[in-house]
Amino acid sequence: MTTAERLTALRQLLAERDYDALVIPRADEHLGEYIPLHNERLLWATGFTGSAGMAVVRREGAGIFVDGRYTVQVRQQVPAADFSYHHLLEEPPLQWLLARLQPGARVAVDPRLHNLQWLRQAEAELAAGGLVVCLDTDNLVDRCWQDRPAAQIEPALLLDESHTGESSVSKRTRIGAAVKAQGADGALVFAPDSVSWLLNLRGRDVPCLPVLQSLALLWADGSVDLVVESARMPAGWQQHCGGEVRLHAPAEAEALLGAQAGKRVLADPVTANAWSQRLLEQGGATLVAGTDPALMPKACKNPVEIAGARAAHIRDGAAVIRFLAWLDAEQAAGRLYDEAELADRLLGFRSGGEHFQGPSFDTISAAGSNAAMCHYNHRNGTPARLPPDSAYLVDSGAQYTDGTTDITRTVAIGDPGAEVRRLFTLVLKGHIALDQARFPKGTTGTHLDVLARQYLWREGHDYDHGTGHGVGAFLSVHEGPQRIAKAWAPVPLQPGMIVSNEPGYYRDGAFGIRCENLVVVTEVAGELETPMYGFEALTLVPFDRRLLDLALLDAREQQWLDAYHVRVASAVGPLLSATDRAWLQQACAPLAADS
Repeated sequence: MTTAERLTALRQLLAERDYDALVIPRADEHLGEYIPLHNERLLWATGFTGSAGMAVVRREGAGIFVDGRYTVQVRQQVPAADFSYHHLLEEPPLQWLLARLQPGARVAVDPRLHNLQWLRQAEAELAAGGLVVCLDTDNLVDRCWQDRPAAQIEPALLLDESHTGESSVSKRTRIGAAVKAQGADGALVFAPDSVSWLLNLRGRDVPCLPVLQSLALLWADGSVDLVVESARMPAGWQQHCGGEVRLHAPAEAEALLGAQAGKRVLADPVTANAWSQRLLEQGGATLVAGTDPALMPKACKNPVEIAGARAAHIRDGAAVIRFLAWLDAEQAAGRLYDEAELADRLLGFRSGGEHFQGPSFDTISAAGSNAAMCHYNHRNGTPARLPPDSAYLVDSGAQYTDGTTDITRTVAIGDPGAEVRRLFTLVLKGHIALDQARFPKGTTGTHLDVLARQYLWREGHDYDHGTGHGVGAFLSVHEGPQRIAKAWAPVPLQPGMIVSNEPGYYRDGAFGIRCENLVVVTEVAGELETPMYGFEALTLVPFDRRLLDLALLDAREQQWLDAYHVRVASAVGPLLSATDRAWLQQACAPLAADS
């Protein structure tokens, strides 16, 4: 079916159910960033492959809403004849609807695909304009999607304490006690990564995201009612997780949630869907609004998880360095590849590594002007070949049983020119400034974000994405609640949190630059009047010195880069062949050698 034919089918169903509009978010029943193919409803309706967005289909007309990362991509993928284009924040979907529908119009919403906070806001906002929100779990897209793929169901992986650092029983007992201290009898643990972390399980069903597709009720005594397909639970799971974990099939979820009359249940209006929380309320439970009780314990990695992250990054660094050395050798031989070939080659260097489980996200392999789209995907069209005298941006990562990685390097292809070197250096200066930050308890990522942007701002430049996102321990490569961004981040950075440091610059139609390491928040050693936190870089791969304008780096910045490269060579060099080690020694040579 063409996009127009799919819209026709949806509009016929809108008319049959007496709806005037349908909201289609880029989300599934678990509200995760990574969505199995059978739940890619926004993709089916629009053709848009981005990781965030929303479409609204009216009986006449439709709009698609994306943020600044996807303003170029959406125009390439979504037909202008079928959808109008809008910025998700500057022209929100609900405001767009209010301006186009008459009072009394009925707007269809699947409460499984939205969190409770969004749904309450939508109901209030639309009601103020005379519009009616109609909750419908018989999803209209599913009814029209004739060739919808079947759900993939694979047994989960039992993650040993040598990787987790704590048993499931210990986690459940500890967090159950914290739930009780908040005046609740239990908590809805909805996010699959929280359930997976709580039970020391990892799933195999969602691309790039090793989570168990499930939800759970965690009670104050540490027992759990787990809603999951039984086929996802591997042999030995009960002994692995410990006692008092009771299984319920997904078909039993509605009855389970509706049978908690008189219970006070802690639930997160932001991370749990509206459907589950409304069922609890309708069944007589009292909702206690609060954050997911597993969120902060999961975000603040324990010493075993941090040690695993360090080890995973050394092995991952070796794979990326082998790739970069190979790329340089191929360039010297006059062989240039396309973006897909490069992404596949990088995956090949990683795939043979110890504990490797797969990529942590789709590799952004962007040649030349494609790198100006910060979330570019070479699979969306014909992969471009590396143009001569350009910059190549590769943002990639992997899942290992002992850690999750995410790294971006911008690489010189021939001579990219003075302007690229100037901007690369400004981006790297921001990266160094953030890496060197020292900050007291209570500091959030928003307080630090300006450090990464300051040198770009001085020259009249900026980038339209956050500077840092949280990263899990063999879990989501985008983990909350920690982040570094201009938008307010209410949760302070705390020791054990892993976060990215990734300033960038993007010139539409020309080139893109990003410098990304993962770092872990640590306590600064020494006798200080005010105790301080800082960052330890986990990622260990050299930055391309050929892209530097040394005149723009001061002495301290040059010292930082030299010290970082010494650390890279020392930690990763022993894992490399003699040829690759020679390349690494040259890539990590002191900057004085370039003067």
